[in-house]
Amino acid sequence: MTAYHDHSDMKHLKDLKENAPREFAAWLALDNIVGIEDGAIPRKYRELIALAAAHVTQCPYCLDAHTANAVKVGATKQEVAETGLIAAALRAGAGATHAALVMKMYDEHAEKANKS
Repeated sequence: MTAYHDHSDMKHLKDLKENAPREFAAWLALDNIVGIEDGAIPRKYRELIALAAAHVTQCPYCLDAHTANAVKVGATKQEVAETGLIAAALRAGAGATHAALVMKMYDEHAEKANKS
């Protein structure tokens, strides 16, 4: 059986690079914006933002990489914990927003059904 989310899976990025070199380079360039040192957003905040995004997208490899980078740039354990819970709150907020949207859709469908 295949194991998922094994750290050694990262070696398969080489396969992506070999089979889609231009696309891989573009992805890597985009990913590297987190590490910009002289942007308007300080590096520590960039890593915390990336960590929040990793929580929401549920990428275990991004969680690992950006947690390590956050430690390197001086983020505290409390900042990392708060980042995860803020991300969780926003993800839950999106669920509530979609639930409200479903209520709107329900009313629209019920109104159409009643007219038929």
